[in-house]
Amino acid sequence: MKDEEFEYQVLVNHEEQYSLWPTFKVIPPGWRQVGPIGSKETCLAYVESVWSDIRPLSVRRSLEEAETRLERTRH
Repeated sequence: MKDEEFEYQVLVNHEEQYSLWPTFKVIPPGWRQVGPIGSKETCLAYVESVWSDIRPLSVRRSLEEAETRLERTRH
């Protein structure tokens, strides 16, 4: 089968990382369905519109905390 013949869904994990997943496959542990179900192009367009920072959530939070600590030392 070709990619165009599959129906896809958009998945997200606890780190706010996105993935396209064929609907005929079981959603893996740690992931949940969000966004549209449809063609690969439709799902990719959704991911591109919502996933503006590809760093994992834990990394973003850690960097934000470090920046906050640094700003406190400057004052």
